[in-house]
This record gives sequence, C-alpha cells and structure tokens, in this order.
Amino acid sequence: MTTQEQQVAPVAVERNAALVGTPLLLVGVALAAANLRPAITSIGPLLEEVRRSLGASLLWASVLTALPTLCFGIAAAAAPLAARKLGLARAVGAGLVVLTAGLLLRVVGGPWVMLAGTFVAAAGIALGNVLIPVVVKQAFPQRIPLLTTVYTVALMVGGGAGAAATPWMQDQLGGWRVTLAAWSLLSIGALLVWVAGTRRTEQGGATAALPQERKLLLRSPLAWLITGFFGLQAAGSYVLMGWAPAVYTGAGIGKNESGLLLALLVVAALPVTMVVVPMAMRSRSQSWWIAGLVGLEIAGTIGMLVAPTTMPWLWSLLWGAGMGVFPIALGLFALRTRTAADTAGISAMAQGFGYLIAIGGPFLFGMLHGSTGGWAVPMVMLAVVFAVDLVLGFIVGRPRYV
Repeated sequence: MTTQEQQVAPVAVERNAALVGTPLLLVGVALAAANLRPAITSIGPLLEEVRRSLGASLLWASVLTALPTLCFGIAAAAAPLAARKLGLARAVGAGLVVLTAGLLLRVVGGPWVMLAGTFVAAAGIALGNVLIPVVVKQAFPQRIPLLTTVYTVALMVGGGAGAAATPWMQDQLGGWRVTLAAWSLLSIGALLVWVAGTRRTEQGGATAALPQERKLLLRSPLAWLITGFFGLQAAGSYVLMGWAPAVYTGAGIGKNESGLLLALLVVAALPVTMVVVPMAMRSRSQSWWIAGLVGLEIAGTIGMLVAPTTMPWLWSLLWGAGMGVFPIALGLFALRTRTAADTAGISAMAQGFGYLIAIGGPFLFGMLHGSTGGWAVPMVMLAVVFAVDLVLGFIVGRPRYV
C-alpha cells in the first residue's frame, strides 16, 4: 500500500463506519427529527402577513407552500449519494447545517429570497427525511418500532411547536422576520448534540444503497406502490400544514385560534404515534391500521367541508389523528426491506418520487381556491386524495419484502 493509500484508508473507514445505538445518539435522532417540520409549519400562521408584507401574490403563496415538497423530491434522490460520500453521520449533520442556512436566508430579502431560503431549508430537511430511518435501521436494528415512535413523536412535537409557538413568538419578538429566524436556534442545538452523539462508531455496515440496488427497486411493483402511498399521504399532510390556517380564517376563525387549531392538528397525532403506531408496527400486517387512520382524515375533511365552524376542533383532531399514518409510512421502509442498504434505497425512492407526487397537493389546492374563490372544491379534491391513499395503504400494508 502506498503512503497516499495509507493516509486515505483510515478516513474511508471512519466515513463508512456504522453508528452505535447509544443513548446520546437516540437524543440526537430525536432532536434532528424535531427540526424536520418547524421550517414548514412556522410559516403557515404568518402566511398572509408575510405575503402582504412582501407584496406577493396568491400564486406566490401557492408556490411557497408547494416548494418544500418539490425540494424534498429532488434532494431526497441525492441523500444516499451524500451518505456514501460523507458517511451517514456527516450527511445528517450536513443536512442540519443546510437547514440552518436556509432558515436564516429566507428572512433577509424579498419574495424571491424567501423562496430561495425555503428551498435551501427544505434541502436540509430532505437529507434528514431519508437518512434518519437508515440511522434507526443501522444503529437500533432490534428496536425499530420503539425508535420509529421516538423520532416521529419528536418530528410531530417540532411541527406542533412551529405552528403554535410562532404567533406567540411574533408577539414577543416584534416581527415575522426575526420570529422565523429564531427557529434556527433549534437546528443549531440539534447539530451540536448530533456531532457529540455520532463520535462513537464501529467499522462496517452500509450507509446507503448501491446504485444497482436502486435500479432493482425501480423494477419492483411493491416499491412503486409504497412510493405512491407515501406520496399521496405527504400531499394530504402538506395541504393541511400549509393551507389549514387559511381554511380556518376563511371560515371566520381568528389568527391565534387558527394557529392553535393547526397545532392541535399536528400534535393530535402524538397519542396515535405513541400507542397505535407501535402496535401497528409489531403486527404482521399494517393494512387495517392504515385504513383506519386514513379514514379519520377523510372524516375530518368531510366535517370541515360541510360544517367548518360547528366543531373545528373536532375536524382538526380527526385530521391530526389520521396523520398518525405518517410514521407507519416511514416504518414501512424498514419493515419491507431486509438490510440497511435496502432501507436507504426504498427511503430515497419513496421520498424522492413521492414528494414529487406530493407537490401537486398544496399547489393544486391553492389554485382551486384561487379559481373558485371558496374552499369547497379544494376540500373535495383533498377527500379524493385521501380515498386513493387508503386503497394504496391497504395494499402495501400486507407483509412482504421489496
């Protein structure tokens, strides 16, 4: 071996080392997951104010709410490559750095800078979206249901905090720019814990799917069904997180109450995630669990359509409980694969193509509202999305491997 090879080899070993499932790594996973939603949910309660402040159009607002899903789709395809080049731990850390940069960038300029910053932040989130399930599969292979619950609970708490705390933070900090920028403190804290928690590793263990493995996944009908299921549930979720406050205010509900309703929507998935999801993940089949949860989303949509001001808290509760299907969708990446490499491959495929499918949800929802001047047609569209997702979820919930 040459001197140059001797110098490169230890670096390659360290980069490709497998993560060890320590308590500090578990905390790092939870904090990293907690940063995967506030960048999105924090803008919802302030969307109309931001749009008016920047002199932007309704089309711009539709693009802003759809942009994260577009970026998730594009950046998710690059996540396995980033893990292979940087190593799994460094790739997730890089995602937190990129997220922080985007959170700060989006508040320093006009409408185009806001879009650019949102795209950058979403790129950082996309790395975490794809790679955190791989961390769970690799570092905690015997505790997948528990760890899936931990990081999805953290994800939902972060999303709920983004929705509920943002209006209050604006009152305290005195402006939407400093309020949105303040969320970068959470990502900085997560980055520090992640760096500390990933220092202890073991040699060996794949960090990303190999190119040929991903090509095989593209020929798998089950992989495409999982992708469709993930994409449609993401479309519905981002419609709700992006447009629910506007739907509430359009029905005559105040801004602060709309923010609390959005927070309830996000946090309502917590008890489902903590109780129902572990049961579903341990079951031989997840089909009926998925059907039941998506059915709650359909019920909430119908309720908000026919009686928006009668029981808006109930409709938000049904929506939020139904969104508990999301951790099951993430869990399927591990449950339907045999190795961490396969998990990385299906995670990248389902999230890459799935988020490209999902981008149509919030964008079309906003366009239908703009063209009709009301919320009835967009809500019918949302109910149809959930209905198709229920069928796909029932199919992919059956026990088998890609």
